Amino acid sequence: DPLYVEAFLQVNQFDLLVEMLVVNRTQDSLQNVTVELSTHGDLKLVERPAPVSLAPGQQAVLHAPIKVRSTEAGIILGYVTFSRRGSSDKECLVLNELHIDVLDYIERRWTCELAFRSMWAEFEWENKIHVNTSFTDVSEFLEHLMKMTNLTVVGFRPPASVMRRLKFSAACAGLDEAERAAGDGEEDEDRYLQSVRKIPTLRKLSESSSFFAVNLYSRSIFGEDALVNVSIEKLPGGKLAGSIRIRSRTQGIALSLGDRITVVQRGLTK
Repeated sequence: DPLYVEAFLQVNQFDLLVEMLVVNRTQDSLQNVTVELSTHGDLKLVERPAPVSLAPGQQAVLHAPIKVRSTEAGIILGYVTFSRRGSSDKECLVLNELHIDVLDYIERRWTCELAFRSMWAEFEWENKIHVNTSFTDVSEFLEHLMKMTNLTVVGFRPPASVMRRLKFSAACAGLDEAERAAGDGEEDEDRYLQSVRKIPTLRKLSESSSFFAVNLYSRSIFGEDALVNVSIEKLPGGKLAGSIRIRSRTQGIALSLGDRITVVQRGLTK
């Protein structure tokens, strides 16, 4: 191709910045090199990159800010047009799609059983996914699922050392500001997942029962609550079967989180 275009996505809360490196790989001067972007989903292009002219071998860095308005699965589409010096013909190259990772907008949150039941009864949108994984250990499956989706166990408070740096759902009364303080990082995540393994009821179910069910929760930076019910049956041959139900107030996060879970569980390998 006469032009090489490489894009990088920078995530900053509600905003995305698409940074594009454009390189002229020809021995000709290219004029009016214009990158045209469009979006699919709840994304809005704020500003279009300005056209540039590139001498042979020259490169330029272009930027396009994009506003993200929900966790609905988003795609950025694009193409680049240009003309060679001395020619009136316009050439066009289609760019590969850029998919927005929903995990960038889902934060680890906690909620209590009372709030979960209330929201479950209220929320109308539901997305049901069948369990399809190569994992045969329920605990390992649950831990990996939570790690890859930022979901947490409903009604379970992490250890105090972790709780001081993590956020709780505002729907649960009795939690002070210290408990709701923000926190992140792999160390906190590992501590929380390790503590989940020690929950007596979950451990007993996973070790001695052929049926297993647990409620999970998370929330997007846009304030969208995601409720998840995982119901698993361990079949005689060791394979896991069952369903994962996602409920939310809005359709976007239910579908996006469902897509994420589908990809995650298919990619699970021991």
